[in-house]
Amino acid sequence: MTLIKSISGIRGTIGGTVGEGLSPLDIVRFTAAYARHIRENKTIDSNKIVVGRDARISGEMVGQIVIGTLLGMGFDVVNIGLATTPTTELAVTMEQAAGGIILTASHNPKQWNALKLLNEKGEFLNAAQGEDVLKKAAADDFVFAEVDQLGKLTENNTYTQKHVESVLALDLVDVEAIRKAGFTVAIDCVNSVGGVALPVLLEALGVKQVEKLYCDPTGHFPHNPEPLPEHLTDIANLMKSGKADVGFVVDPDVDRLAIIAEDGSMFGEEYTLVAIADYVLQNTPGNTVSNLSSSRALRDVTQRYGMEYNAAAVGEVNVVAKMKATNAVIGGEGNGGVIYPASHYGRDALVGIALFLSLLAKSGKKVSELRRTYPDYFISKNKIELTPQIDVDNILAKIKEKYQQYEVNDIDGVKIDFPTGWVHLRKSNTEPIIRIYSEAGTTAEAEQFAQEVIGQIKQIVETPY
Repeated sequence: MTLIKSISGIRGTIGGTVGEGLSPLDIVRFTAAYARHIRENKTIDSNKIVVGRDARISGEMVGQIVIGTLLGMGFDVVNIGLATTPTTELAVTMEQAAGGIILTASHNPKQWNALKLLNEKGEFLNAAQGEDVLKKAAADDFVFAEVDQLGKLTENNTYTQKHVESVLALDLVDVEAIRKAGFTVAIDCVNSVGGVALPVLLEALGVKQVEKLYCDPTGHFPHNPEPLPEHLTDIANLMKSGKADVGFVVDPDVDRLAIIAEDGSMFGEEYTLVAIADYVLQNTPGNTVSNLSSSRALRDVTQRYGMEYNAAAVGEVNVVAKMKATNAVIGGEGNGGVIYPASHYGRDALVGIALFLSLLAKSGKKVSELRRTYPDYFISKNKIELTPQIDVDNILAKIKEKYQQYEVNDIDGVKIDFPTGWVHLRKSNTEPIIRIYSEAGTTAEAEQFAQEVIGQIKQIVETPY
């Protein structure tokens, strides 16, 4: 059993003893701590909190506990039921609520669930806010409402439609161009809430035909729910049969988007943001942001338009902060997470699909042809497991000194920018490992960069790995 407490929320496996898994008592504790944090820190006159969930098997159980706890803390709850993460984020602002909780463990397997915590803007809590919730939970620092002050429950299942309508209203979503293109689209929704939202969106966009894989929101994931190439063989085979022009795959809470070309090849999760940024920059020039571990291709495309690219620390809340600071018109993460401020400051696969289909329709190209218009980079992902006694911060400091002749960014670990690629080292927050991501123009060169730095780390710790 696993329970992970972090500033972005609480996640864990279902079952087990208190404090070792995501037990009902742990759910109550963290929900109550969040409620007290919202009560003390909200800046709007609202007593509402929105609750939405993905289709996980445990979702109904977790949802009833969360809702009951919020009511017991004196908050009115708007339960929007099965809803994507971005739908829930939008619902917070549409309801003018004081906050929101999303019940999803994102791409984790079915035994996991989590409470993701939102502020009154429908955005994830920042580090200081998250720490306050953890502190209150650890101290059992909350007081429940007396009977006349209990909250009221409202059920509202209209937010998927409202989300779709908000996407259609975006200036750069060209419904007419998509309709004229007569696309057939394949989707893999991993039997979660994407199976509810994506068909509604695609019909509204005028897509000619939809080939559906795993769109029954049962929570029984038919494959590993993280949308990585090795998990997407079924939709790749469907695309190879020539039945569709483009394939879209989402994770269980629909904030990540992977694209499959008409020939079954992977567009590349890193290139979801790159292509959509290209389309946005064609029409609304401005700055872009991604995290330090995302592809250099976004920087290249941004500079092609004479605009400025900035890198943020890893984590959606950090990317959003940098986007706001630099007035970015598009941003996100290389895991297929697109953040489009014209809609809202959250990763949103529905927005990504609508913008990509608009780009595809207007380009007149096949998906594989469109992919070839972008710079080719390849990412290698490695990690080194360390003993708890090893000082990881010291390792990072020495690596930074070793490569000081290059451009080095240390806002989140150490990232070394070489002329033909980069290496990014980050300390894990939950286990004694260093994650080592590298990128270059070929897979071999990316791996070479990684192995060179791994060799330096081995010398520093003088331990064989």
